[in-house]
Amino acid sequence: MAPRIQPRRVSNALLPYITSSQSSSTSSVTSTSLPSHIMSRQFSVTPAPQTKLRRQMFQWLSTEGAALKHHIPGETNYISGRSDRDGDFNDTPRPFPGNRSFISESILSEELRNEIYVRVVEKKKSVRAVSVELGVDMKRIAAVVRLVELERRQRAQGKPLALPYARAVHEMIPTTPLAQEGERPTYHESINDLPAHPSTGAQIFYPVPESRSFNRVDAGRVFSGAPALERDVAAKISHPSDLTDEIVQNPNSVEWVGKGENARQVLQPADVRIPHPQLVQLEMDRKAYPNERRTVTQRHSERLQKQEEAERKRREVAQARREKSVQHVEPENGRFNYRIQDAKFTKETVGADGRAPWAPGRRYGIPADDRKRGMVKIPTRVEA
Repeated sequence: MAPRIQPRRVSNALLPYITSSQSSSTSSVTSTSLPSHIMSRQFSVTPAPQTKLRRQMFQWLSTEGAALKHHIPGETNYISGRSDRDGDFNDTPRPFPGNRSFISESILSEELRNEIYVRVVEKKKSVRAVSVELGVDMKRIAAVVRLVELERRQRAQGKPLALPYARAVHEMIPTTPLAQEGERPTYHESINDLPAHPSTGAQIFYPVPESRSFNRVDAGRVFSGAPALERDVAAKISHPSDLTDEIVQNPNSVEWVGKGENARQVLQPADVRIPHPQLVQLEMDRKAYPNERRTVTQRHSERLQKQEEAERKRREVAQARREKSVQHVEPENGRFNYRIQDAKFTKETVGADGRAPWAPGRRYGIPADDRKRGMVKIPTRVEA
């Protein structure tokens, strides 16, 4: 049975349809006893009151915010990129005015991305040289080459690309343009940042007499726990960058300290560990030959060529060593090519406990220690 409707909760429009069992006097009393604003309501919700912040929001949307409603092609639609109250144009890439610490980082433009691919793949330039020429990190250059190669492969296969989405992103975010011929390129990012080395995290108090010279080479040996260089060897090193040519062309010349799994290379100075150590020598050549630009460029090109040649020879030797240790077996009517490599289980190849990271079978068939009974399953130390 449907619930009864209370007389004082209905409006005057429903009173004629109430059953005749109710007297007219009751209905008249009910209609006259209720307030007028309740009797006129048609079961509606009272609108929320306009607060001060809401009024300011709608006022801003109708004045300054109206210019941001439609995007201008070729410009970022940032609030901070518009003219302020004084009429000055602010071109700072800060999309959030309330967070002044957040800055929108730029991305590579389509022209710069294609130029990177052309120089690396078609012109056969090294990734290191292209990184210095265009001011893009070597890891990003490698990623761009893989991405463009994937896009070209998809076009060849007839697969669609999300080009409208890419255009929208390029217009909403600042981009690094490709410099025209004769112009100085705009560096997209820092390309020579020094990576943090775990050995430099320790605080060491190492007393040195005032009569002894102590530079970054000596500091690296202290952090590594290596003995100090002999005087005749240290006297040949006038600047830490003197070690760059020898180490870059022959990385095996770096000294090792420790034994077994605790063996590690001696920490080299920052002039050697940066991604582009040749730029240090380039700057030194510019100071030594201020008016001989052609000589500076030639010396820099020769260093790059020697470094690339040394890296190519190392890759060829490593590939030949791998091919020599692998035996290829191809069945006559088989679909697969088997590669068989002999595994030598010694202390040097698998470690003292047989679980060295370079040991064969590390990922196959060897359970982790946390599966054993009685083993501590919580970390007891933090590896830097």
